[in-house]
Amino acid sequence: MIRINLLGVERPRSRKTFAFDVGKQLTLAASLILIAAALGVGWWYWTLSQESAQLDSEIAAAQQEATRLRTLLAEVGQFEAQRRQLQERVSLITQLRSGQSVPVQLLDHISRSLPDMLWLTSMQQEGVEVEIQGQSTTLIALSDFVGNLSTGTLLERPIEIVNSQVQPATGTGNTAVPELIQFTVRARIDRPDDPAGAAGAGGRGTAP
Repeated sequence: MIRINLLGVERPRSRKTFAFDVGKQLTLAASLILIAAALGVGWWYWTLSQESAQLDSEIAAAQQEATRLRTLLAEVGQFEAQRRQLQERVSLITQLRSGQSVPVQLLDHISRSLPDMLWLTSMQQEGVEVEIQGQSTTLIALSDFVGNLSTGTLLERPIEIVNSQVQPATGTGNTAVPELIQFTVRARIDRPDDPAGAAGAGGRGTAP
């Protein structure tokens, strides 16, 4: 008996083309992913290089600034040391001056008051009275001397010129002696609270 299959034979569908297309797409996608990853890594490396170069530049600038600041700090330290030394010297001078007796201050004041073309021959102190004798070549120098003595608070004002005599010029040529003014100045000490110093300065002596 002969049987005929009218339904036909169902043939399996070919999936070769579809499978090939999927593999190609996967390969392309993987390639794109690799390229993107490579680009990302390259960009990240370039960014890190730029940041590293900037940091190196900032570190070098900071080191230079630190070196400059260390130099300035060293100079400031030297200035501070010099300032302290000067302050100590000033303090020492102030202490010495404040500890001076009246005769020492008197001699210092008179020596600072001497103008040019004037010199002293003697100075005598009795209590608070001071008598100064000297010579000058001009009346202006004598006036300046009295004015200089009037400064400060050591001597009372006014300071008197109790005597002034003009000694005429003598001699001729190289042995000539110019006209001289011999004077006597009298003053009173305004700080008589140092009896020991005042007693030590009594008597007559030749002024330097």
